[in-house]
Amino acid sequence: MATKLGDKRVAVLATNGFEESEFTEPIKALKEAGAHVDVVSLQKGKIKAWAEKNWGKEYDVNKTVSEVNAQSYDALVLPGGVLNPDQLRVNKDAVNFVTAFLQEHKPIAAICHGPWTLIETGLLEGREVTSYPSIRTDLINAGANWVDKEVVVDNGLVTSRSPKDLPAFCRKMVEEFAEGVHQE
Repeated sequence: MATKLGDKRVAVLATNGFEESEFTEPIKALKEAGAHVDVVSLQKGKIKAWAEKNWGKEYDVNKTVSEVNAQSYDALVLPGGVLNPDQLRVNKDAVNFVTAFLQEHKPIAAICHGPWTLIETGLLEGREVTSYPSIRTDLINAGANWVDKEVVVDNGLVTSRSPKDLPAFCRKMVEEFAEGVHQE
C-alpha cells in the first residue's frame, strides 16, 4: 500500500468469535503500511477466531481493554463475527474504549457485525454506515443512515459489509488512518 502509517499506533479490539479474515487481513494491511498494531481484548492470553463455519486459529492478545485507553492509539479496528461484537457491546470497558475514539474524532474501521459495538456508544446519530445486513435495523434504530455499499466512509468512520469487501475496506482503512483525527 502506498500510504505509510509508520508513526501510527492502532488497536484491534476483539474477543473470542471474531471472523478470522476480518481480523487477519486488516492487521496485515496495517503492518504492511508500517503501523504498530496491538490486539486488545477482554482477557489476557489468546483469543480464538471463527473461520466462516467453524472455529479457527488462536491469536495472541497484547493488552486487555481494562489496561488501555484511546489516548494511547491513533485508530481502532473492530472486526466482525457474530460472537465477538455481541460480547464486546455488553462490556463496559470495551464500550468506553470505543466511545473515547468517537469522542476524540479518531478514525475507526468496523466490518460486518463490528458496528454492533458502535451502537452502544450512543454516538451514531446521523452517521452514514454499512454493515452485515442482519444488523441494519439495529444501526438505523441507533440513528445511523445505513446504506448497502462495499465500503462507506463518514468523517473517519470506515464500515464494510462482509469478508468479500475486505480489499476495499482495508484500502479505505489505511487511507483514513493515515489522515488521522477527523474534526467535525
